[in-house]
Amino acid sequence: MSTTAFLFEAIKAHLRARSQTYADLASGLGVSEGTVKRIFSRRRCSTEQLDAICEHLQLELSDLVRTLPRTHRLLERLTWKQEEEVTGDPKLFVVAVCALHLLRLEEMLQYYDMSEAECVSKLLRLERIGFLELHPGNRYRLLVARTFRWIPGGPIAQLAKREMVDFFDHSFDAPGELLQVLNVRISDASRVSLLSRLQQAVEAYNEQHVADAGLPLAQRHPVSVWLAVRSWEPRLFKALRRPMHAPRGDAAPR
Repeated sequence: MSTTAFLFEAIKAHLRARSQTYADLASGLGVSEGTVKRIFSRRRCSTEQLDAICEHLQLELSDLVRTLPRTHRLLERLTWKQEEEVTGDPKLFVVAVCALHLLRLEEMLQYYDMSEAECVSKLLRLERIGFLELHPGNRYRLLVARTFRWIPGGPIAQLAKREMVDFFDHSFDAPGELLQVLNVRISDASRVSLLSRLQQAVEAYNEQHVADAGLPLAQRHPVSVWLAVRSWEPRLFKALRRPMHAPRGDAAPR
């Protein structure tokens, strides 16, 4: 996808985040809905129109630009040693997560107990790792790919597992929350197909995360989504299996 295409997709994402239509944008710009539709279908507009769109959406142009792809390869995963460095320093880990959440430095300081000098030093460490690049005014740009993942079984994944008890110690009954365990029997082909749909859902959350980045922090609430898919049977069930039906690799129950 070209840079221009990414720019207009980013604008559409911000429109969706605000539940606005082309008609709403047209009204805000003082033009016809047909004009707006032509702008998006042709993916072309004047600098003045782009400024007007950003003003209508209450965005800085930089909010759109930081969603654009970079020409050099982005970071898809830290090394084991880098993950150990991040988890070994709680404030560094907090700043890294805040950066992934697209919080500005002043917002990090508003929510977390650290000085500006400390926060900047953590951002500089993340820059040395290649996680982000720091700009004048303590602004930064992430250097991680949309497919960025922690190492499976790595230091950060282990930290997440230790937090699972606290995560699940919750009623999950508020709007926008869900806890559902589904046990089914399906073919290998179906497992692959359904997993692809889950990955699309993850991508949708990531896109909305970027689209909502221009909203005030008070309107952006932390949401965690845990998706875990594996072939699994509770130990209670496995213990009751007859020997001839014991799973491969498992010892028969005594």
